[in-house]
Amino acid sequence: DLVSDRAIAAKPLILTSNRAPKDWYPLFPNPVVAESLLDRLINTSHQILMDGPSYRPRKRPGNRATDTGRTSPLR
Repeated sequence: DLVSDRAIAAKPLILTSNRAPKDWYPLFPNPVVAESLLDRLINTSHQILMDGPSYRPRKRPGNRATDTGRTSPLR
């Protein structure tokens, strides 16, 4: 309902995933529902595909490159 309601009202919807859209189909238990939903999402969307090194290693606790020693948020 969320996707349909937002589409009918012409409201934006942002989805993020670490999987390619073609890999989403097996995630749905019903292939008819998967095809219907993904067809609406993929065919009317703007896709931004990002490829590059992961930011996760830089964000690990104790990483000297990003560890500032602060225990509270910046102000």
